[in-house]
Amino acid sequence: MILEIRTYRLRPGTSEEFVRVMRQEAAPLLARFGIQVVAAGASLVREDGHEEAYLIRAFPSLAVRDEQEEAFYGSDAWRDGPREAILSRIESYHTVVLETSEAAGDVLLGRRS
Repeated sequence: MILEIRTYRLRPGTSEEFVRVMRQEAAPLLARFGIQVVAAGASLVREDGHEEAYLIRAFPSLAVRDEQEEAFYGSDAWRDGPREAILSRIESYHTVVLETSEAAGDVLLGRRS
């Protein structure tokens, strides 16, 4: 299983609306494209006083990740949907992609404890 962890440094005063849009609009849209959102929300601590948020997604393989992300980010549903509300609040972001065991992925996805 492939996990993608994306962290966002947000513009001041935007984290609450960013998280709302991410959870209520972007996450359901990602799911429509087969992208599994593990978690999304605001960071519990502020790095250097900045508002930060995260998005964790799971994929069965790197190839599937590439295909699903290309389809999602190239879609009218994204461009005409939550894209501007998300991007306008981001100052910068960082992505880490890692491979994990199916068992660890199951725990993260709530399929096994």
